[in-house]
Amino acid sequence: MKEVDIVKPKYQIIIDDIKSNILSGTYKAGEQIPTELALQESYGVSRQTVRKAILELSNVGFLRSEKGSGTYVSSQYRSKTSGAAAKKTIGVITTYISDYIFPSIIRGIESRLNEDNYSLLLASTNNDIMQEKKALEMMLSYGVDGLIIEPTRSNVYNPNIAYYLSFKEREVPFTMINAYYEELEVPFFCLDDVQSSYLATRELIAKGHARIGIIAKMDDLQGKYRMKGYIKALGEAKLRFHPEQVLSFDTETKPDLSVNLEEFLVDNRETLTALVCYNDEVGLEVVHACRRLGISIPDELSIIGQDNSYIAKNANIKLTTLTHPQEQMGRDAADWVIKYLQGKRDLPASIYYQPELIEGETVKAIEARRL
Repeated sequence: MKEVDIVKPKYQIIIDDIKSNILSGTYKAGEQIPTELALQESYGVSRQTVRKAILELSNVGFLRSEKGSGTYVSSQYRSKTSGAAAKKTIGVITTYISDYIFPSIIRGIESRLNEDNYSLLLASTNNDIMQEKKALEMMLSYGVDGLIIEPTRSNVYNPNIAYYLSFKEREVPFTMINAYYEELEVPFFCLDDVQSSYLATRELIAKGHARIGIIAKMDDLQGKYRMKGYIKALGEAKLRFHPEQVLSFDTETKPDLSVNLEEFLVDNRETLTALVCYNDEVGLEVVHACRRLGISIPDELSIIGQDNSYIAKNANIKLTTLTHPQEQMGRDAADWVIKYLQGKRDLPASIYYQPELIEGETVKAIEARRL
């Protein structure tokens, strides 16, 4: 049993579970839920506790009881709070809100929604599956008119797929940004991540580097595709792929990246001449680690970030990086949802934005003899 369940009142656990089953489509509108006796036995609680949970769910419109028949999922639970219907609301779920490229994306979404007088309901997941579940339940409960989502841990199985199917069943349009779930047929707006990492690697090769490593985040689809671009560029140049020159991490191990990065750089110091970084944030982590280890950038190690983020622009070293559309991506995703709600159906199924290299001061050409 999870710690959160221990501190919750028993009736609240029943409320949360029934509500989740309704919002995910396990219990459909008009369908009878398990009997009070079945719920008593399932949760090991008293009849009074079950009735309290059912009463609260009935009061907020999720359930309705028929005397002598049973308790059913109400067809009214999809409605919004009073007065909200006059102004359409678009839900936005991102992995993060306040850092990296996300404020620019949200700014783009908000500017487009304001043009047509739409409201924005914002939530973040911190790239955590359970927080994504809560955000999706909130959006379903509120009854948003449309949804823009940045997927959570998009390169691993996601148990929240049922919630996305619930939006489809209710004909609520949604689109995804930065990545998508490969299990779903859904329109998306993404940077061409394969091309981004391909261009980064090709730039290093053009500068004479043959021992090129990569720092890759592998629980997100962006990381998977950026790895693909790196491997593609090596293959075209007939350079060998060295597994020991790959440092991978994910959301859970990201706090350990600084320590792991130092070990990686020490182990590869004699051979590695360049690094392709998952993004600018990781690129600057490499800069800091190199300073601690006394490795000169770019004289001893060239690095390229990705995304052209504000942290790269404001760092005390001008990071070589690749562009990311950020604000434009947000505007385009919001425009897609608005146009769909206006009845337009000849909309793009997906958009890939093409990256461009931005030269900085973290890449240096090397002589052939160093190879």
